[in-house]
Amino acid sequence: MTTLSRKAFEISQDEGFSVSFEVFPARTDKGRENLCALARRLAPFGPEFISVTYGAGGSSREATFETIRALKAAVDIPISGHLTCSEASREETLDVAARYREMGVKHIVALRGDPREGAERFVPHPQGFANAAELTAALRETWPDLYISVAAYPEIHPESPSRAADLANLKSKFEAGADEALTQFFFDNDLYRDFLKDAQEAGISGRIIPGIMLINDFFKVRNFAAKCQTSIPPWLEKWFGGGAMDAEEHKLLTLAYAHEQVLDLAASGVRRFHFFTMNKPEQAEAICRVLGRAD
Repeated sequence: MTTLSRKAFEISQDEGFSVSFEVFPARTDKGRENLCALARRLAPFGPEFISVTYGAGGSSREATFETIRALKAAVDIPISGHLTCSEASREETLDVAARYREMGVKHIVALRGDPREGAERFVPHPQGFANAAELTAALRETWPDLYISVAAYPEIHPESPSRAADLANLKSKFEAGADEALTQFFFDNDLYRDFLKDAQEAGISGRIIPGIMLINDFFKVRNFAAKCQTSIPPWLEKWFGGGAMDAEEHKLLTLAYAHEQVLDLAASGVRRFHFFTMNKPEQAEAICRVLGRAD
C-alpha cells in the first residue's frame, strides 16, 4: 500500500467528516435534469447542503429559483441559495430572501456580489446594502432561525487594501450573525492554514470552511482563478502546462491533485469541506469515497 493510499485508508476510518457542494444554476430543462442526476449521485454521501449560486445583480435569479425547486423535488438534501446585494435595493434583495423562504430554503449564502460588469470596484445601489455584513444583519433580524454562510478569502479579497482590513470585514460578518464562512478556492493549503491562524489572532472564532475547487478543465480554472486573483502554484502549472496531454491523462492529473489537496488538509485536522463541483459529479464522488463518506 502506498503512503497516499495508507493515509486515505486511515482518514476514511474517521467518521467525523462532513461535506457540502456548490453548483451553478441550470438555464434549461436538460441542464436541470443533469443537476438533479448529480444531486442523486452525491446524496448517499450525506452532504450538509448543496448551494446554488446567484449572478451579480440577480442575473441568474430565475434560473437559481428553478434549479432550487428542481433539486428540492429530486433529493432529500438541504438546498441553500446564494444571495448578493449587488445592483439591487434592500427591499429587492430581501424579497429574494423571502422567496427562498417560501420555497423552504432555510440556509442562505450571503454575499456582497461582484462589481458591475466593466467596473473595477463595487459601488452599492443607492438604496441597497453596502456589504455582506449589512446583508447578514438584515437577514438575521428578519429570520432569526435562518442559517447564514458568508465568504472568506485566504488570499485577501481583490478589493481589500490589506489582510487586516479583510479580516476586520470577516469579523464584522460574524458579529452581524453569520454562522460560518466558506472560503474562496485556493490551491496551496498553507494559504488556508496561515489564514486560519491570522483569523484566530484577529479574534475570529467562527467556523471557516475550506472551499475546494474540483478541477475538471485546468485551463478554464486557471482563467477563472486569474479573475478572482487566486494564485496558481508553479508546480501545479507545471503539472498541466508541461506539454500536450490527452483527455484521459488530464483527468487522471486532476483526480490526483484533488486527492492530494484534500488528504493533506484532512491530515492536518480539517473535517469539513465545501466543494465547488462546476456541475460535474465525478470528482466530488471520488473525493467523498476517499474521505470514507460512502454509504
